[in-house]
Amino acid sequence: MKIRIGTRGSKLALWQANETKDRLTRLGVEVEIIIIKTQGDKIQHLSFDKMEGKGFFTKEIEEKLLNHEIDLAVHSHKDLETTQPEGLVIAAVSEREDPSDILLIKKACIDVNQLFNLKQNAVVGTSSARRKSQLQFFRPDLKIIDLRGNVPTRIDKLRTGNYDAIMLAKAGVDRLKLDVSDLHKEVLNPKEFIPAAAQGVLAWQIRKEDVETFHLVNKLNNPVIAQRIQVERGILKACEGGCQLPLGVFCLGLDKLQVWVSYAPNLETELERFQLEGNHSGKLINEAMKKINSEKKKF
Repeated sequence: MKIRIGTRGSKLALWQANETKDRLTRLGVEVEIIIIKTQGDKIQHLSFDKMEGKGFFTKEIEEKLLNHEIDLAVHSHKDLETTQPEGLVIAAVSEREDPSDILLIKKACIDVNQLFNLKQNAVVGTSSARRKSQLQFFRPDLKIIDLRGNVPTRIDKLRTGNYDAIMLAKAGVDRLKLDVSDLHKEVLNPKEFIPAAAQGVLAWQIRKEDVETFHLVNKLNNPVIAQRIQVERGILKACEGGCQLPLGVFCLGLDKLQVWVSYAPNLETELERFQLEGNHSGKLINEAMKKINSEKKKF
């Protein structure tokens, strides 16, 4: 059996694709990796909240999958739309890398007397509405400016540009084993600075009709993580959110689930934070939406 994997060409995306290739090879499968350029790769001058449409890093890959040009798409799960395109399905999800966000801070900009050990009025680079919203909540003194590019590019921009710090997903830095010893790495507690739904998780996407590939790829599935991100992505879906929505949601637990939520309708409104727990995914999603909808009425 041969499987053609479709992936973006960034170093992190290729790490994800090669990690998948290694896992499938151990199952006796021949694997080919095909690189696909997406809208998010082509448009580097705009932040996500200024880009039109959705699926900035996935749409072109999904089209290749539907057209039978590839057999398996490997995604950062947080990049995927909550509603699958007709004819596609998530066959499996991975274990979860550390879901935390991190601040990489120039050492000259450290101030141990300030929250996050970052000096007053520092310039922070990020293009994520979720990160911007929470940074404004915790540190309203900070100046936040857009930052695009893959992970190594963003770190290079911190070293050479007019940033005092930048925000990244810890999973990306860890997976690439990047040397950031010249910078201070501030790891943010995901129960406090709440990550994106499914941050740190890989999603393996196939054609719904492809039963053989489904049974093979499903052997990679992590059911515990699948249950937790069902809650996270369920809340994201109910909010009709994507990259442009300032929503953080993080779930832990097994029999008893706990979920932490950070939400704002937009960047002009102050975010609301709350925690819930329960034994049923659907009920947790409904409870979270009741709180979110009650907050919407304030604006």
